[in-house]
Amino acid sequence: MIGRAVARVSRRAIEHNCTVLSERLGGSELCAVVKANGYGHGAQAAADAAVAGGATRLAVATAAEAAALRSDVPVLVMGALTRTDLDTALAARADVVAWTGEFVDAIAARGVPARVHVKLDSGMGRLGTKDPREASALCDRIAAAEGLDLAGLMTHFATADERGDDHFPGQLARFTELVDDVRRRHPGVTVHAANSAAVLRDRTAHFDMARCGIAVYGLDPFGQDPAEHGLQPALELTSYVAAVKRFEPGDSAGYGRTWTAKEPTRVGVLPIGYGDGWRRALSNNAEVLVRGRRHPLVGTVSMDNVTIDLGSDTDVAVGEEAVLIGAQGGERILAEDVARRLGTINYEVTTGLLPRAERVEA
Repeated sequence: MIGRAVARVSRRAIEHNCTVLSERLGGSELCAVVKANGYGHGAQAAADAAVAGGATRLAVATAAEAAALRSDVPVLVMGALTRTDLDTALAARADVVAWTGEFVDAIAARGVPARVHVKLDSGMGRLGTKDPREASALCDRIAAAEGLDLAGLMTHFATADERGDDHFPGQLARFTELVDDVRRRHPGVTVHAANSAAVLRDRTAHFDMARCGIAVYGLDPFGQDPAEHGLQPALELTSYVAAVKRFEPGDSAGYGRTWTAKEPTRVGVLPIGYGDGWRRALSNNAEVLVRGRRHPLVGTVSMDNVTIDLGSDTDVAVGEEAVLIGAQGGERILAEDVARRLGTINYEVTTGLLPRAERVEA
């Protein structure tokens, strides 16, 4: 399919990646994180493919995301919840996370069965209690409460994707000490801590379950090449050449005349822009594949169009497919490549694709 802004998503790649991660986890469960519209890939399609690939649970950030999912496997809402959000999550029969006694009381007051995970802030500095004694006491409290099920004990790593740092081992040690304490009284609790980076970095962080997000979509949590881990990128972003224009020296492309031709050349116009999530910071700072060849993006990215330099002697014609993320011929552009140009991470590249970029199944 050739269209103005198309994000092709391969369910087969997501299945493959989940199989790879499940094998890496050995006997531990794989929880596929499908928050933020499946990291820009489409939440429901990603969830279905992940389960087909071996995921036994799903995770999201918000109650609304849980309510929108249709799945036969348990769903965990990892984020903070207002009391209205809590009602939405429980109505969706999703697991929820607690780190204060007040929130446990709020859950119990609903009078409906609820599966609750207790979160320790072992060094992320965000949600969760920093006090292991409070986390341990909350586990006891939930286990003893009528209608509540102590479903999990969890933490989240801040630097698992920074190989060789000393914060990750410290977090792991602090959490493991709590795990040993809680398991003595609640041997059936599901313990989970590892994100994608931790799964690939340290087997001792796997515990009973791992919550994998970025790797599910074939993106490298370390920002390098996903193929190094046997992962396959699931998303390809394409547009097409809507016009080919001859430029003479001094002719400019786009707002602000940030690029001018130094010699006679031809410029291709692609009908995709920051209104689709192709960031303005990529102005004069990206490459696009056409006919399996790299062409520099020139001029300012606008809301609806970008321009590329095709060179003085081009065989590119109107209507040809242009690849902004993905492979064509023997060339490829990874989301990681785009992220490096932007000074950000691959997560933001795919999650930042806007709804106007049509998602289609590859």
